[in-house]
Amino acid sequence: MQWTLKKYKELSLDEFHDILQLRINVFVVEQNCPYPELDNKDQIAFHLYCKDDDKIIAYTRIFKPDDYYQEAAFGRVVVHQDFRNQKLGYRLIVQTMLKMKELFGNIPIKIGAQTYLKKFYESFGFQQKGAEYIEDGIPHIYMIKTTNE
Repeated sequence: MQWTLKKYKELSLDEFHDILQLRINVFVVEQNCPYPELDNKDQIAFHLYCKDDDKIIAYTRIFKPDDYYQEAAFGRVVVHQDFRNQKLGYRLIVQTMLKMKELFGNIPIKIGAQTYLKKFYESFGFQQKGAEYIEDGIPHIYMIKTTNE
């Protein structure tokens, strides 16, 4: 497995296609949640993905402070269905936070997480901030990690 971090303009057309395909297959098809996947944020994000045999199997996008929230942020966290029993989601968050520390230093990180993943993100030091809200028909919560250590 190989981890890669690229800015939008560094992605090849095939890489961006494969990223969108994975995101749509999971968030729109698997979760049965039609929503506007292309939100004009990809162009300002860093894209972290993991490939296995030339196939993108895990992905997240990363934002510097003030690009999404006041804090640094990440989102669109996704793991291919065939690889979820291998703790790849855990490794994806570890890699995401390592890359964020390299890019931005030891600063707060804010995410909008699906509520059912609260304990998962708490295991990385995130804490819920505020009440649950509904986004695209799915319960979410804001979570903050005050330092990226």
